[in-house]
Amino acid sequence: MKTKAGHILIACVLIAVTAGKARAAIQVFAQVDTSEDIYVGESFTYNVIIDGENKPGRVDLAPLSQYNPQSAGSRDVSQASVTIINGRMTKSETKRYVMSYSLTAGWAGRIQLQPVTVTIDGKKYKTNPVEVNILEAGTTDKLELEVKLSDTTCYVGQPVIMTVNFYILADIGDFNFTVPPFAGDAFILEDPDVPGRGAKEYRLSSGVRVFANQYRVTHKGRDSILLTFSKVLIPKYAGQIRLAPTSVSADVAVGRQRRRGGFFDDFFSRTQYKRFMTKSNPLTLNILPLPEEGKPTGFYGLVGRYSISASASPTKVSRGDPITLTIKVGGNKYLKPVQWPALEQIPEMAQNFKIPSEQSSPTIEKGFKVFTQTIRPNNNDVTRIPPIPLAFFDVDKGKYVVSQTDPIKLKVTPAKKLTAADLVGPDSSPVTREVEAIKKGLSANYEGPDILTNQSFSPIAVATSLPYAPVWALPLLALITSTLIKLFTYTTPEKVAARRRRRACAVAVAQLKKFAHDTSDRTHEALAAAMKQYIGARFDRTAGSLTAHDCYEIIAAATKDTQAAGRYRDVIEQCESARYAAIQADIDSAKINDVIKLIRRIEKKSKK
Repeated sequence: MKTKAGHILIACVLIAVTAGKARAAIQVFAQVDTSEDIYVGESFTYNVIIDGENKPGRVDLAPLSQYNPQSAGSRDVSQASVTIINGRMTKSETKRYVMSYSLTAGWAGRIQLQPVTVTIDGKKYKTNPVEVNILEAGTTDKLELEVKLSDTTCYVGQPVIMTVNFYILADIGDFNFTVPPFAGDAFILEDPDVPGRGAKEYRLSSGVRVFANQYRVTHKGRDSILLTFSKVLIPKYAGQIRLAPTSVSADVAVGRQRRRGGFFDDFFSRTQYKRFMTKSNPLTLNILPLPEEGKPTGFYGLVGRYSISASASPTKVSRGDPITLTIKVGGNKYLKPVQWPALEQIPEMAQNFKIPSEQSSPTIEKGFKVFTQTIRPNNNDVTRIPPIPLAFFDVDKGKYVVSQTDPIKLKVTPAKKLTAADLVGPDSSPVTREVEAIKKGLSANYEGPDILTNQSFSPIAVATSLPYAPVWALPLLALITSTLIKLFTYTTPEKVAARRRRRACAVAVAQLKKFAHDTSDRTHEALAAAMKQYIGARFDRTAGSLTAHDCYEIIAAATKDTQAAGRYRDVIEQCESARYAAIQADIDSAKINDVIKLIRRIEKKSKK
């Protein structure tokens, strides 16, 4: 008995030791990729690596709050391997999980990222501190940044539009904005009601989404590219706020690195870039509190300048007929806070009209927010649609204002109520005449077996009858025809892909030949798109997700011709960087022919 108890005790000790070792095997550490320079205002990736576990932990990012941490995804990078030596199989498994975060530094110098706490299965682990060197980018007169506010003095809740204008007077590559007013909790951020035509979505390093427009303009007497976007700031607190300067860093072209022996040397040589930064001037916004005195009923927070008007159609109706009521609210560039007018809270409206609970979505038209509602007069005494109020705080007058629409005159025609007597008719006395049978004519009743006709159905008679032949012959003919078409045109996804690969070169060449006579500003962009479409069609890839480097790897793997792959990549990179060039080089027919030769060269080698 004692021996058995001893064995149990030893087993428990071994299990505890093994569990302790398994727990001790979990290690957590932090890492930052410093293979590339990190500049002020740019985001960089901070990785929390969990060794010994393949599931995420809970990370306390409070020590990194000053760097505005944003989740950049997580992934399981565990590995398993099997080795067989002398017939003996050995399995090994390495568990590892990586959690990534995007950080942004607002100042230059060597900084130390403090350790963070990671909780895994209830146990807490601490990472190591990480040192990062943040560089200050150079300055240049080829980049200029301008920030404007629609108002410098406003009230709490008053929308203020902040516009960022980035003037580019050189060829640039990647760029990154840092907009301090978009961080913190001083403002509620909203998008303008109507972004500019052709606006493209752009996500800042802080995670804020903006809609940017690009124009070719003359700035201070020089041709330049204007990249502009706006954001609506709604102040949450009163006081004077100093808006820190907005900055943008960009890779500016400073020269070209030429290759020897290539027919693209004169145009598609690799561009060398250097990082530069430009800042705007700091701004001050004075935010005033809203007064409590004089706040009207129906005020729900509108601050600014607003106007309201209404129209109705038709204005001559009978009781119960529908009337389309259109209400327009304008006078402000930002109309998102404007809510549906509370028609049911207007006593005269609620008393004289039937107002449905269903409401259509408002629209923005020519600077007005338009509401449309159908109402019905419920009595014959209705003579007008009463004024509809809109309560807001007028920033010009510094007080609350209730604006209202003009009353709309109506002419309601009395409608007669139908009674049961109206529905039955004036003469509702019962019929007392006896029913008499009709003996002749179509309405007469005939009796006897002679009037019966044999109408039995015979399939053989129908099949051999000429009038019925189209009924069965046409469907049969359609079935036979469709079967033959299916047999001769049968295809599979593999056949479709093979046909697309065969035609990829011809389609690409036809597109490129059209560009030889194209003089628009988007020739570079179209050329790069056509080259990516060729790679996508030829090698079964999605063209929209391909990068210049992806094309290089695909061509090099398929043709073993790294020189052609490098030239193909350089062409795409040059075309994409020309998108933000202040002065673009022309793409003539000779250069288009060079690209066509390169595609045919790739096509020829990929078939070997």
